[in-house]
Amino acid sequence: MQRSDELKASPPMFESRFLDRFTRVHPVVPVLLFVPAIAVLFITGAGRLGAGEAILLAVAGYAFWRLTEYWLHRVVFHYEPEQGIGRRVHWMIHGVHHDHPNDPLRLVMPPSASIPLALLFLGFFWLVLGYDAAMAFGGGFLGGYLAYDMLHYHVHHHTPRTALGRRMRELHMRHHFQDDDRGFGVSAPYWDYVFGTAPVRKGNRAVRRTGDERAA
Repeated sequence: MQRSDELKASPPMFESRFLDRFTRVHPVVPVLLFVPAIAVLFITGAGRLGAGEAILLAVAGYAFWRLTEYWLHRVVFHYEPEQGIGRRVHWMIHGVHHDHPNDPLRLVMPPSASIPLALLFLGFFWLVLGYDAAMAFGGGFLGGYLAYDMLHYHVHHHTPRTALGRRMRELHMRHHFQDDDRGFGVSAPYWDYVFGTAPVRKGNRAVRRTGDERAA
């Protein structure tokens, strides 16, 4: 198997074909699921609190997602048990993405994982902030998640045209192909500079789109 074929391969996670279907998702699915949910949450919050307060809470929720994204990626996704069921679970959660980063159907989170996690976070916000504030804050938080999911798909599957997009893609590809102990912020790479995990440039060759070749 050529390196490019290996990177875009989509190996089964379960022997059951039925279960395995839930591990793959078209990138448009999170948009169809979460845009209406985000709108309902924000509109509900704005109706109870007023537009100004709801906007501030939504912005705070969006910012909180970006910090959550960094720590989820660093602590949860990259916790790698050496053996047993923990090793298997890690591979299913994130290891498969590092083994096959160009698999187009595993670049966004499947609903089987994203919906339970969203409900868990919304319940936590409700408990801490109260119902009204949790609606607006949760809308911003889920907006941050959706932006992350779409950006993650974009930097893997497309060649960004803007300087910012190319830079974000470069940083994420360095995480994949140079040092996976650095570069945990996908949509918010500035957290890597704050917490000392920014990717270190190793040579001047660009990371190729397919990831066929590790940057020097």
